[in-house]
Order: sequence, then C-alpha cells, then structure tokens
Amino acid sequence: MLKEFKEFALRGNMIDLAIGIVIGAAFSSVITSLIDDIIMPPIAWLQGGINFQDKFLVLSGGEYQTLAAAQDAGAVTLNYGAFITNIISFLIVAFAIFLVVKLINRMYQPELPPAPDSTFSCPYCLAVLPIGATRCQACTSVVDNAEV
Repeated sequence: MLKEFKEFALRGNMIDLAIGIVIGAAFSSVITSLIDDIIMPPIAWLQGGINFQDKFLVLSGGEYQTLAAAQDAGAVTLNYGAFITNIISFLIVAFAIFLVVKLINRMYQPELPPAPDSTFSCPYCLAVLPIGATRCQACTSVVDNAEV
C-alpha cells in the first residue's frame, strides 16, 4: 500500500497540482495587496476619503462611525463594502487566470497549416464554385478547376 501511495503522490499530475496550490496561495496575497493597496484607495479618495471596507448598514438600530465600532457594540451589520471589495478581487483573479490559461493554451496549441481553398471562381462569370465542379451553375460553362 505504501508503494502505491508513493506512485500516486509522485505522479506528474500530483506534483503539478502541488505547485499550482503553492503558486495560487502566493498569487492570492499579491491580488489582496493589489486590491487593498492600489485599487481601493483611489476609489475611497473619490468617495471623500472614506475607507471602502467601512461601508455598512446597521440592521439592529443605532448609529456608528465605523464598522469596527458597530461590531464592538454587537450591532448587526450588512457589510456591503467588504462584499464589493471581494467581488472586485474575484474579478481580478478570474481575469488573471484567464490570461494565464490563454497564454498556456497558445504555447501548447500546434500551428495548423492553412486549409486549402474549397472553392474556385468560374473563369467566365466569376461565380464561386466548389472544387471538383465541372460545369458552372451560374453560366453553365464547362470549367476545369485545374486551370484556375
């Protein structure tokens, strides 16, 4: 059983998965920093300097200046600022993964030779005919696609 587990764990797919998880965890911290340190400050500045994470509604009554104060008081809050921040983070991660997958697919996609033309033009009336046609369906002329 130990031998089977060793073969399973050292298979290429498992190692690739482990590498992907480690890189994904590191990538997550980069994205979190991008959101918190680069994207959200200009949005907060446009809103008058309010921290976007502090956008919330108090459902249990009362008025609080910050989300932390509301949570410390035990108030029930609807934290829509944090939710919007997480949606922006998700969209950035999804777009970055899309770009990486697109790049990988481009690297592994074989270059296909151009497909031969499946049509040719009638030398008399310029109608488009399929390869192998011997008579033009538009002008009824006898055609030979080897001439074209």
